Amino acid sequence: MTAAHIEAVAQLEQQCFADPWSAASLEEELDNPPAVFRVALDDDGRVLGYVGMHHLADEGYITNVAVDPHARRQGIARALLQALAAYGRDNRLCRITLEVRTGNAPAIALYQGLGYVREGVRPRFYRHPTEDAAIYSLYF
Repeated sequence: MTAAHIEAVAQLEQQCFADPWSAASLEEELDNPPAVFRVALDDDGRVLGYVGMHHLADEGYITNVAVDPHARRQGIARALLQALAAYGRDNRLCRITLEVRTGNAPAIALYQGLGYVREGVRPRFYRHPTEDAAIYSLYF
């Protein structure tokens, strides 16, 4: 992700999340050394999706996975997560971890299909609406 993508990614956050990251927060992350981003673009350069991760020591923590609602079910999230997994292997991470709403069955199926394993639950982690978060990790 570059500064040129910030506004489009912030709009995507608004579309996808009850508590979206602001453009200012995303811009700050560009200068945050542990932050790793991957963006999916269409042929015209329009942002279709993105993932964000913090790389700390030998672990990665996925902070965001978002795909334009009109571009879902086309393999975009899968490709973005595979790009983070490649980054993890290339940088010798031991694992990548994420949280997902326990009611988000499509995302959970995707994560499990990519080899993520469920490790626990964070009760009432999400707001708007309140929901538990399932913790998943991909080990290398």
